[in-house]
Amino acid sequence: MNRHATTSPPSTLLSRLSGITSFLAGEGTLEDNLNGLAATAADMLHADYCSVMLLNAADSDCDEMTLKLAAHFGPVTDAALDAAVHRGEGIAGEVLASGHSILVEDIDHSPYALQARRRQEGRKSIISSPIMLNGEIIGVINITGNRFPRPFNIDDQNLLDIAALFIGKSIQVIQLQNVLNSRFAQLALAQQQQQALQQKFGANPAQNPDQLAKLLAKTFFRELTRAGLNSNQIITTATEIIGQLNNSLGKHKKRLERQ
Repeated sequence: MNRHATTSPPSTLLSRLSGITSFLAGEGTLEDNLNGLAATAADMLHADYCSVMLLNAADSDCDEMTLKLAAHFGPVTDAALDAAVHRGEGIAGEVLASGHSILVEDIDHSPYALQARRRQEGRKSIISSPIMLNGEIIGVINITGNRFPRPFNIDDQNLLDIAALFIGKSIQVIQLQNVLNSRFAQLALAQQQQQALQQKFGANPAQNPDQLAKLLAKTFFRELTRAGLNSNQIITTATEIIGQLNNSLGKHKKRLERQ
């Protein structure tokens, strides 16, 4: 792995970083937002191609999570659309394994030459950075096709590292937005859910608090899973809710003591 030692003027880097503010959007589907993020990242790096790969459920014959293409900017090959990248496999797989970004100036003169997907391309430079969420790697973003007549350099690599952090946060915002828009958030108000509760618990669901709590817990877990959160993120969310409940009960207790 080689890196150019040259750096860009601070003003140039700041102007390129200004595009990051568009990452923290939370409306629309995850796929639509990721495609928009890929386009923004490519524009920031003055590149023609960008791909976002996220960890997906393992294949039936393997317990390991694999990276699969979730969004892209610019055309991609059929092989890239169907590829399932394992930890340590190719550039993206090494980023997943190490947790560190990789800059390759010329893929034809690198250990990754056999993994090159655009051999006819004159531009051989590639950057791959990990996408992090709550301290865990959830994916990898790849940039290729530099529009300038030079390979990517360390400034570009640092910029993509920062962009990847915002992409991780944006994914979290989108997931939480999907939770808020889910049936779980509308459970108490939806007529069909209210009718289902009455059929199960009678006219007054509050008379069966234990069963009601179990139903809400199952719905909570199902909707968080549907929104794309993994087990650790669901535990973190539940812990946050419990913490807020404890704070609320503590405040209520203090009010009663004052009275």
